Amino acid sequence: MDQTDQDREAGLVEAGRLLFAGNADFYAAAQTLERLPPMEDVEIAFAGRSNVGKSSLINALTGRNTLARTSHTPGRTQQLNFFKVGKHLSLVDMPGYGYAAVEKAKVEAWTHLIHAYLKGRANLARVFVLIDARHGLKSLDTDVLDGLDKAAVSYQIVLTKGDALKKSEVEARLRGIEAALAKRPAAFPQILLTSSRDDRGVPELRAAVAKLLEERGLPVRAG
Repeated sequence: MDQTDQDREAGLVEAGRLLFAGNADFYAAAQTLERLPPMEDVEIAFAGRSNVGKSSLINALTGRNTLARTSHTPGRTQQLNFFKVGKHLSLVDMPGYGYAAVEKAKVEAWTHLIHAYLKGRANLARVFVLIDARHGLKSLDTDVLDGLDKAAVSYQIVLTKGDALKKSEVEARLRGIEAALAKRPAAFPQILLTSSRDDRGVPELRAAVAKLLEERGLPVRAG
């Protein structure tokens, strides 16, 4: 990486810090398409298997321990939860896919809502698909990626719980996922390794969000 690239990267990290330095508040929840808020903000959605750490990562991203509700019980998030950040950005915490400690009919309803949201949300800039770094991509994850590719929805892989792996394990995990993504048309090539325990990767994730806003000509400073 040359000096220009380093300066650009440092600038995005600072832009991301500023973006998440102000207010971040819950403002809407939807269990049906009819209850979705108007398509006004740029939206960034967080998807992943149940208990992968979506809510914890949103809390780390915003620097607020209780913004998104966390639980050790899979299936705690039972709707699309919207969080306003600054003037132009909304974060969307999605119900986890896969196992959840609720009845099958409710899981099927969540699944329908998720797919309908992903296909019909014109202001959705990117889906961050969270993968537990300890386990890598599973069949349920690849099914979701297939759906995102088919719907032409831009997505990026974010590994969670990165503090649980040794450096050599991280490198092997990254190589494996990079190979799996190589032929996926909607996948953003960079994989982010994060941990909500020690904040590793959080500045880079904020920078990625700031870049998406900049690409749309929107200011990133929180307001």
